[in-house]
Amino acid sequence: MMSNVRQVSSRRSFVLMGSGALAGLLMAGYSLFTARGTSTLVVPPEDVALVNQQPISRSDYLQQLQTLYGVDLRHATVTQRRKVLDDMIREELFVQRGKELDVASTDPDVRAAMVNSVEMEIAADAVTSQPSETQLRAYFALHHARYASEGIMTLRDYVFPPSESSAAAAAAEALRSGAPTPALLARSQAEEFYFAAKIHLGEPLFEAARNLPDGGVSAPIAGADAIHVLYMLKNKKPVPFDFAAARDQVLTDYLHDAISHLRTGDESFLRKRANVLIADDVR
Repeated sequence: MMSNVRQVSSRRSFVLMGSGALAGLLMAGYSLFTARGTSTLVVPPEDVALVNQQPISRSDYLQQLQTLYGVDLRHATVTQRRKVLDDMIREELFVQRGKELDVASTDPDVRAAMVNSVEMEIAADAVTSQPSETQLRAYFALHHARYASEGIMTLRDYVFPPSESSAAAAAAEALRSGAPTPALLARSQAEEFYFAAKIHLGEPLFEAARNLPDGGVSAPIAGADAIHVLYMLKNKKPVPFDFAAARDQVLTDYLHDAISHLRTGDESFLRKRANVLIADDVR
């Protein structure tokens, strides 16, 4: 009788051990196939599909339905749902195939799109973080010269060959004493905004012109291939804006500089962790 009890107890122990081992294997298998980054046959609730284990977000799917058909999931037809889902699956398949072919390294449009995407992600931090009024006023004070009305100048530029320096000096003197003679009317007068005059004249001539009063005449200015005498008919100089008038532009410039700062920082970080080799002949 004692032998039978021991035999039953031993058999029960083996059964319990086997059951425990089986339960452990089932739990391990469940964890393995549902863990992030592993293959699974179950679509997570936050997604609408998995394509080679890459999720298609439910929020993106609903947004696409709204964009294309102006409906939510409850009011979309079966055809509309299938069309949007098929398009998103097709896109994911093509993206994955593009990665396999390394399209990004060869196609300039893809490369440009990827760069633009990274830059937009960098810019998002700056755009979503709005500066305070104190920060904007400090920025305005630091860059006050930027914020002014656009100046306008009406100017004549008299041009002489480099060998005619005496003629240029005589022309400047004649202009100071009276109206230009027909012989001096080398160019017709033109009314230009300051930025256009700067492009047209170049930096040295523009700097000389901007300080001339109405009726003012410059001394002869020697250029690379000519001598110039400037005669200012009318100079309407820029008028500085106050902070209230310039605030919108100040905000735009502040965010632009913030984005540029972040972009420079990210580029510096990426360069430091990258192995960049440059050919000797282009260093």
